[in-house]
Amino acid sequence: MPRKTIKDFNVERLQILDEHGVCDEELRPPLSDAQIRSLYEWMILARVFDEKAYKLQREGRLGTYASILGQEAAQIASALALEPSDWMFPSFREPGASMVRGLPLRMILQYWSGDERGSIIPQGQNDFPISIPVATQIPIGAGVAWGAKYKGDNIAVLVFLGDGATSKGDFHEGLNAAGVFSLPVVFFCQNNQWAISVPRHRQTAAETLAQKAIAYGFPGIQVDGNDVFAVYSATDEALKRARAGKGPTLIEAVTYRIGDHTTADDATRYRSTEEVAEWKNKDPIDRLIKYMATKKLWDEAYGQKVTAQARERVEAAVNEQENTPAADAKDIFLHTFQELPAELARQLEAFLNEIGQRDGNGAHNG
Repeated sequence: MPRKTIKDFNVERLQILDEHGVCDEELRPPLSDAQIRSLYEWMILARVFDEKAYKLQREGRLGTYASILGQEAAQIASALALEPSDWMFPSFREPGASMVRGLPLRMILQYWSGDERGSIIPQGQNDFPISIPVATQIPIGAGVAWGAKYKGDNIAVLVFLGDGATSKGDFHEGLNAAGVFSLPVVFFCQNNQWAISVPRHRQTAAETLAQKAIAYGFPGIQVDGNDVFAVYSATDEALKRARAGKGPTLIEAVTYRIGDHTTADDATRYRSTEEVAEWKNKDPIDRLIKYMATKKLWDEAYGQKVTAQARERVEAAVNEQENTPAADAKDIFLHTFQELPAELARQLEAFLNEIGQRDGNGAHNG
């Protein structure tokens, strides 16, 4: 049987600002000087927070933590493209995006310390809590986008995921539904090259992750994830497309996880120091500084001031988190369902009875 090509597909790759700080001004998004400084300041805050969180974990003051070192541009620029009315679904490696959206730093620290109060998103902030199970937030995000379309809400949904999530069934189910129903959702994949110890080339035989969108009938684009301008431009365009009723987009932000997968991991066991050094030369903050310096938007005094302010803000958040009264033990039952299912209600009742008996015995024995 003769074969024929149905259609040729191409995946666009976008880079605007390279690792030397050289910018293609024709492609640069129309950001003001103040907005460019804002990108820089948010990225510094994210990095300072990340450094502090890592130290806190090593000191036993925080639980397992997932570092974002090297991925600041992908998170900050994408989140800044959102409107307040849009919805955001983080995975477990987006504290930078959560900061931009207004989540108090104290709450991010609470989450990683095992305090469920860190998952109670403030009223009016259209974000879902951190999602630890890989890819489970994807079909939920698509479902929220479906609900928005059904109600006629002029919003977009931004769903974060990692390269490892593209190997999960939830990824394919979520993208398939988004394509079939032309949902107002943007899937933002931070391809940091490693799904724990599994390298990118073991995840898929596809040349890019962005091209996976083609199978589901909507656009996919690959961007330099360490280029704040490329990330902002691609995300802004995709979100506007979603709000305009033109359907979903998959963005693959090619970046790198400089640190371990989490503080429970040792990346030196499966990747070379040469590889890490190569990616450090593509640092997203360094390249933005080089560009800003050429535009007289950055100097040493400004850089030191921004870093000092970030450290002050992070230290204040640590102090607030560590001095917050301990959570009530029964809270483990209370922050997942709006109405407690019968089985959990029975467990809660048994728990409260056990605590009551223990307290009663303690008082009697005293």
